[in-house]
Amino acid sequence: MTDLLAGLNPEQLRAVTWPDKSALVLAGAGSGKTRVLTTRIAWLLSTGQTSPSGILAVTFTNKAAREMQTRLASMVPVNVRTMWIGTFHGLCNRFLRSHYRDAGLPQTFQILDSADQQAAIKRLLKSLELSDEKFPPRAVQSFINGSKEAGLRADKLPPALNPYEAKLVELYAAYDAQCRREGVVDFAELLLRSYELLNANQALRQHYCSRFRHILVDEFQDTNRLQYAWLKLLAGDDGSLFAVGDDDQSIYAFRGAEVGNMRSLLNDFSVSEPVRLEQNYRSMGNILNAANALIEQNDGRLGKNLWTDAGEGEKIRLFEAYSDGEEAEFITDEVRSLKRDGFNLSDMAILYRSNAQSRLLEHVLVNAQIPYRIYGGLRFFERQEVKHALAYLRLIANPEDDNALLRVINVPARGIGARTVEGLQAVSREQGVTLWQAACASGGGRTAAKLGEFVLLVERMRERSRELKLAEAVSLAIDDSGLRAMYEQDKKEGEERLANLDELINAAAGFMPDDPAQALTEFLSAASLEAGEHQAEAGSDALQLMTVHAAKGLEFDAVFVSGLEEGLFPHENSMNDGKGLQEERRLMYVAITRARQRLYLSNAQSRMLHGQSRYPIRSRFVDEIPTELTHDLSAKVKAPAKTNASTNASWRAVPKVGRVAADNSQGFRIGQSVEHAKFGSGVVINAEGGGEDVRLQINFAEHGVKWLDLRYAKLSAG
Repeated sequence: MTDLLAGLNPEQLRAVTWPDKSALVLAGAGSGKTRVLTTRIAWLLSTGQTSPSGILAVTFTNKAAREMQTRLASMVPVNVRTMWIGTFHGLCNRFLRSHYRDAGLPQTFQILDSADQQAAIKRLLKSLELSDEKFPPRAVQSFINGSKEAGLRADKLPPALNPYEAKLVELYAAYDAQCRREGVVDFAELLLRSYELLNANQALRQHYCSRFRHILVDEFQDTNRLQYAWLKLLAGDDGSLFAVGDDDQSIYAFRGAEVGNMRSLLNDFSVSEPVRLEQNYRSMGNILNAANALIEQNDGRLGKNLWTDAGEGEKIRLFEAYSDGEEAEFITDEVRSLKRDGFNLSDMAILYRSNAQSRLLEHVLVNAQIPYRIYGGLRFFERQEVKHALAYLRLIANPEDDNALLRVINVPARGIGARTVEGLQAVSREQGVTLWQAACASGGGRTAAKLGEFVLLVERMRERSRELKLAEAVSLAIDDSGLRAMYEQDKKEGEERLANLDELINAAAGFMPDDPAQALTEFLSAASLEAGEHQAEAGSDALQLMTVHAAKGLEFDAVFVSGLEEGLFPHENSMNDGKGLQEERRLMYVAITRARQRLYLSNAQSRMLHGQSRYPIRSRFVDEIPTELTHDLSAKVKAPAKTNASTNASWRAVPKVGRVAADNSQGFRIGQSVEHAKFGSGVVINAEGGGEDVRLQINFAEHGVKWLDLRYAKLSAG
C-alpha cells in the first residue's frame, strides 16, 4: 500500500484516499489527473472496498481507456478485463450487446460512424424526394444527434417553430425507423438506447446499481446532458460518483458539453467542496501565472490557482506583425532558431483558432523546407480501402446492413450501376424490405444476374468465414471480394492501400474479443468506435500544426499561439456573447497550458480572411496577461517587412500606404497626437485611403504601432 501511494503530493493523496462515496476533483492542466484516477481505482481494490467487477471507469477516448488498463495491470494483481473501463460509447455498446433483446436490437447490430450516418441520411432524403440542398445531410445529422444527446426522441421534441423545423422532426422520426428496420445504431443512439433501457427497466437498473459501487469519470467537464443523466441512473440513490475534471478547460459546448454538470454533481451527490489539484508538473511558472491571470477574468468558476516548484522560466514572447505573412515568417524563423538550440520539431506546435489560418503557415514552412504535420488527417479506419474491407465484413456479419451493401455493391466494379441500385432502393421502399432482401428476390435478365453474383459472393464469404479465425476471415473478405486484385492493378496508390489492408489483417490478428463466438461483431464495433476518435498520425520528427481544440490533452516544449486578434481569437461569433466569450477564454487557457518551456503569442495588424483584408486589433486575451510576465519582440521591427516574392506575392499584393487624403472628414494628419479609449496616447505615423475609408497607423506610447480604421476607431485629437 505504501508503494501504491508513494510519490503523491498531499492533494493527490487526499483525492486518492477520499473517504466519502462521491467526489469532484478539480484537476488543473498538468496536475497528474490520470495518475490520481488510476491510483484511486487501485487503492479501492487494494483496500478491499470493491472487487474488479464493481468498478465502472469512463474515459473520453479509447486511448485513455487502454492507458488506464495498462497502468492498473502494473499496479494491482487483478484481471483488468473483468472491469468495465472504456468510453461512453464503448461501454454502452457493451451494455447493449449484453441486453440486445431488451433493447429491441438484433444480436449482430452494427454501429454507424459519422460518415455512415450521413450516407444513411442521404439515402433517406432521396427516398422521400427531398433536396439535399434544402436539407443538407450534415445539418440533418446535427439536428438528430443534438436531439438524441438532449435525451429526446422525435415525438418528445417541443413544438416546431416553423415548417422547416417541423420537417427536420419528421426526418428524425423517419431516420429512426430506417435504423431500426436495418438493425443499425449511430453513436448518439448507443447512449440514448442504453439510457432508455435502464430508465424503463427497474430490475436491470437495480442490477447495475448494485454491481457498480464505484463509478469514476475522467474529463467530466466534457460530459453532455444525456451522459450525466446516464451516470446518475447507474449511480442510483446510494451510489458513488468520483469525477475528475477542470471547468477551466471546458471547450466543447458546440458538441453539447455542459460545464454546469460540475456544479450539478456537487448538489446531486451532496459533495461539500471539490478537491483541488493545483500543483503543475508540466509548465514553468511564468506560463502558469499567465494562464491564472487570464482565466481569473471568467465568472462562475469553481476556482483554482496553478503553481509549480520548477521555477519561473523564460518570459512569454509577444510579437505583433505588420501582416499575417510576416507573422508566419517570424514563427518559421523562431522554429529554425529553436531547432538550432536543440529542440525537436515534434516537441514544437503552432496553434490557431481556425483551420483557415493554416494555409499561409504551411506555405511558408514548405518554402523553408521545415517538415510539418497537420494534426489529425485521415485516420486508419477512415481510409477508403479499409472502409471498403470493413463494409464486406459488415455484410458477412449482417447482410441486412444497407449502408455496407451500398458502399461495395459495385466495388470492385461488377456491372451494377446507379440505375440498378435505384431500382433496388425503389423495391426496398415499396415492399418495406432491406436492399439485401430486394437483391435476393430480383428477377431474370442481365441486371438480375449481376445482382445474383453479388449475393452469391457474400453468401459464400459468410459460409466460409464461419469456420475461420478472425484474421483469416478478414483476409478472406479482402481476397474473395476482389479488393486485393483491384489495388494490385493500381500503380499509383496501390502499394500504400494494400499495406493498409494488410495492417487491417494484423489488427484482427491482435484483437482479443470478450466472446470468441462474436469476434467479428466485436471487431467491427471496435473499428467503428476507433473511427470516431481524434488522433494524430505517428511519424518522423516534424513540426505540429493544429487548432487549439485539437491540442487539448497534448503538451509541447515550445508552443506558438498565432492569430491572436479580436474577431479571430476570440472568435467574432462569440465576442458579444457572454457565455461564448468565456468559452473562448477557456480555449486560450488551454492553448497557454500546452507549453512546457517556451510560449509565443503573435498577432498581425492586417490579415487576409475569407478573401478579404482585415485590420484587427490585438486580442484582449494578450492584454489580460500581466506585462511583467512578457517580453515584446515587436520592438525589433522598425519598418514593414519587405515582401518575399516566393512567399507572399502569390497570394496578395501589399496595400499601398500614403498620406492622409485631403478630404479626410476628421482632419487627422501624420505627426498629429491622438487619444484612444483603450490604447491611450499616440502619434499618427502613416495612413491610407480617403474620405470615409481611411486607416491610420498610430504609434501608441504603451501599446506600440497599430492600424486603426476611422470608421470604427474612436479617436480624438491629443
